Amino acid sequence: MAVDAHNWLYRYLTTTVKWTNDAVYTTADGEEVANLVGVVQGLPKFFKHDITPVFVFDGAVTDLKDAEVSDRREKREAAEEKLDAARERGDDLAAARLEARTQRLTDTIVETTRELLGLLDVPVVDAPAEGEAQAAVMARRGDVDFAGTEDYDSLLFGAPRTLRQLTSKGDPELMALDATLQRHDITYEQLIDVAILCGTDFNDGVHGYGPKTSVKAIKEHGDLWALIEAEDVHVENADRIRALFRDPPVAETPDLDLDLAPDVAAAREFVVDTWEVDAEEVARGFDRIEQSVVQTGLDRWS
Repeated sequence: MAVDAHNWLYRYLTTTVKWTNDAVYTTADGEEVANLVGVVQGLPKFFKHDITPVFVFDGAVTDLKDAEVSDRREKREAAEEKLDAARERGDDLAAARLEARTQRLTDTIVETTRELLGLLDVPVVDAPAEGEAQAAVMARRGDVDFAGTEDYDSLLFGAPRTLRQLTSKGDPELMALDATLQRHDITYEQLIDVAILCGTDFNDGVHGYGPKTSVKAIKEHGDLWALIEAEDVHVENADRIRALFRDPPVAETPDLDLDLAPDVAAAREFVVDTWEVDAEEVARGFDRIEQSVVQTGLDRWS
């Protein structure tokens, strides 16, 4: 499964920060590496379900996403202000919740995550732009069996099969593109048009067009262009957004060695000794990794 690494990592990062004492993942120099706790706790779910993850990391951000990035930054800054206020009044519960909302993937977080995955022999792919698009196209080309993300954009980028619920309890959830299209009696291109009307990471959408209204309108008019002409609707950059979903910038999939042979001892040393994460906090995660590997028959794991 090609996993949208930033999406997966951010969810574990915020969860760890929200529910774990920061002393667990903060070094003597004040560097916070909650991501290492999240990776160790999150990987066993893949192995439990006999899935080999291939983590796909984001490249450059498309200019179409500038507004989305700016909005996220403003929300994070607002949360940081509320966090300071909560700390001043001694509201520890509110502070914990707000701290999770202020998290971002720093260079240290990305670099240490990649190094830990390397020690565990988990494949990594670098996308030229959107990691989710790269993962979806890898699934579309048949380079992997599934894309893995919590976002629905995977459908818009054309992934035939996507697994969600990768960071929560319970089994992963299968999201199938063909079944979605058949259920709503629309084409793949119409699905993209529906999403553009509702709003995506690359546009705000059109006021008054929710999912049901958009599906009905696109089916009635045939496509977004006919609707724009008939209803006098304005959608900025509609042609660019549609083209981006249909043909996103992606890299060729490198040769993937899925015969994993990780060095668990070295990974544990990296997390606990090099980055000073509390050994007890990651002990169960490492144990589960080893146990899951035995259960799935990957006998090359050390």
